[in-house]
Amino acid sequence: MALNYIWVGFFLIAFVFGIISLLMGDTTIFEKMMNSTFDSSKNAFTTSIGLTGVLTLWLGIMKIGEKAGVVNVLARMLSPFFSKLFPDIPKNHPVMGSIFMNIASNMLGLDNAATPTGLKAMAQMQELNTKKDTATNPMIMFLVLNTSGLTLIPTTILGYRSMNGAAQPMDVFIPILLATTVATIAGILITAAWQRINIFQPTLFLGLVGIIGFVGLLIWGFGQMDKQMTNTVSSVASNLIVMSIIMLFIVVALLRKVNVYDAFIEGAKDGFQTAVRIIPYLVAILVAVGVFRASGAMDLLIQGIKWCVEQCGLDTRFVDALPTAFMKPLSGSGARGLMLESMKTFGVDSFVGRLSCIFQGSTDTTFYILAVYFGSIGIRYTRHALACGLLADLAGVIAAITICYIFF
Repeated sequence: MALNYIWVGFFLIAFVFGIISLLMGDTTIFEKMMNSTFDSSKNAFTTSIGLTGVLTLWLGIMKIGEKAGVVNVLARMLSPFFSKLFPDIPKNHPVMGSIFMNIASNMLGLDNAATPTGLKAMAQMQELNTKKDTATNPMIMFLVLNTSGLTLIPTTILGYRSMNGAAQPMDVFIPILLATTVATIAGILITAAWQRINIFQPTLFLGLVGIIGFVGLLIWGFGQMDKQMTNTVSSVASNLIVMSIIMLFIVVALLRKVNVYDAFIEGAKDGFQTAVRIIPYLVAILVAVGVFRASGAMDLLIQGIKWCVEQCGLDTRFVDALPTAFMKPLSGSGARGLMLESMKTFGVDSFVGRLSCIFQGSTDTTFYILAVYFGSIGIRYTRHALACGLLADLAGVIAAITICYIFF
C-alpha cells in the first residue's frame, strides 16, 4: 500500500506545482509534464526490451549451473550464513545459490548479470510463497540487499570521472566503498530488526564482521596501487571472475554429461517472458518520477533544504549534490545524468562533483528494483520492503556526506 500512496503522491504534487507555475506565468509547464510522461513511458519500454537479451543470456547460464549442480553446491556452502539471514528459506534450497550470484554480480558492479540472477532468485522464493500477491520476509531482505547496493568496484563511475578529465579518477573509490558498506550494513540491521532476526547469532554476526573486514582489506589493497594499476586490476578482476563462473558451469555440466546447449535454451526461454512482465511496472514508476521532476517539485525541494541549512549556519556545499541523492532511488539513468551535470557545472574535482559520484555509488535504484523484482512475480503487497529500502538509502546518503567532508 505504501507504494500506492507514494505513486499517487508524485502525480498530486506534480499537478499542484503545475497549477502554481501556470498561475505564475509559465504557460508551457503542463506541456513539459505531458512530454515527460511520453518520454518516460518510452524509456521504460526500451529499458525492458533492452533487458531481454541480457535476461535470456543469464537465465540460460543459470540453468546450466542448476543442471550441473553447481548452484546447489553454492547453496550448501552459504547455507550456514544465509540460513540465519533468511530463516524462512529451507536449508540448502537452490535459491541460496541464486542469491549468491546476484550479490556477487552487484559487488563487482556488473548490473547486466545482477538483474537476471536477482529475478531468478525472486522467482524461486515465490515458489515457497503461500500468499502469491504478498512479499515474504526473505524477499524483502533480498530486495534491501539489492537497494543498498554494495559495490566493491564502481567501474562505471570511475570511467565517467576519467572521461571528464578528473586529475585522480580513483580518489572517490574508497569513499564510495565506505558509504555503500554503511548502507548495506544499515539495511541488514534495519530489516533484521523489523523481522525480529537476532543478528548476534554467532554465524550471522561473524559473517557481518567478515564483510566489514573484507571491505577493509580491499581498501588497504587498492591503497597500495597507483591509479593506472587500480583501474586495470578492477576491470580485469570483474570480468575474469564472471567469465570464470560461466566456464565453471559449462565444464562441470560437461563432466556430468549434461546437454549444455539444451539446458541453456531451457533457461533462456524465460528471458523474454520476464522482460514483458515487468513493462507495466517500469512504465508506472518511471512516468511518476518523470512528471514529478518536470513539474519543478524536485528543484523547489532542493532550494528549501538549502535555505534551512543556511538558517542553521551550516556549510551548504553538499546541498548542490543532493539532486543525485534524491534521484538515485527513483531512476538510475536520471541520477547518472544529474551526476554528470554536477561534474560539468561545478567541476569534476569539486566537492559537489565528487559527492555526486559518491551518492551515485553508495546506494541503488530502490523504486526501480522494487518495481522490477516484485513486478516480475506479481507481488502487490510489498509490506515493509519500501520503508527498509529507503532507510538504507538514507543511511548511505548520510554516510556519503560525512565521508566526503572527511576525505575532501
